[in-house]
Amino acid sequence: MRRTLVLSLVAVLLAATGCGGSDESATDAETVASGSGSPCADVDAPSPREDGNETAPTDRLDPAKTYTLEFETSCGRFVVTLDQRLAPNTAASLVSLARSGFFDNTVFHRIAPGFVIQGGDPLQDSTGGAGYSTLDTPKPDSAYVRGVVAMAKAGDEPAGTGSSQFFVVTGDDIGLPPDYAIVGNVTGGQTVVDAIDALGDPATEAPLRAVVVNKVTVGES
Repeated sequence: MRRTLVLSLVAVLLAATGCGGSDESATDAETVASGSGSPCADVDAPSPREDGNETAPTDRLDPAKTYTLEFETSCGRFVVTLDQRLAPNTAASLVSLARSGFFDNTVFHRIAPGFVIQGGDPLQDSTGGAGYSTLDTPKPDSAYVRGVVAMAKAGDEPAGTGSSQFFVVTGDDIGLPPDYAIVGNVTGGQTVVDAIDALGDPATEAPLRAVVVNKVTVGES
């Protein structure tokens, strides 16, 4: 099932910022694609693998502990601190998937500059998942601001549904409705997230170069 973030909203935002100066945009895209000025390694995308057949965890995380996910990518490392209060079911699921190696050798398949970077799909086409769903209904006042990490879902799924696909907000406030489970925030390596964000085609939201998640490591304290 395709998990997107309201593509029409992306189109509206891009139109509002203006897409004029096509020659300049084309030049920028060529520069990014060639790797000039980017801290990201020039790597090949791994082959898509079979859709997830994972089993949902039955136990929640220790509420007395803080859990983090450290993403080692071809652009560097960034850290996400999970928020069990907002999304206990999703947090437990992401920790379980990370520990099983589910996210290793995957890609950011969607990069919408100034909006989101999205990964966690073993199929690399927005249709894959873990093989199960979680539910953590967002608060009505949920704000999707820079550094927030939330779960992508299909438009016909209930608010707060998640599987394995996640997105990191790269805009200051992207104005999404409270439909997407907020699972945490980027607490380290924001410059790496920004470097990944720079590698997207604003028109298609496709990566101009492959960005690979080599490994995701769980931390707890």
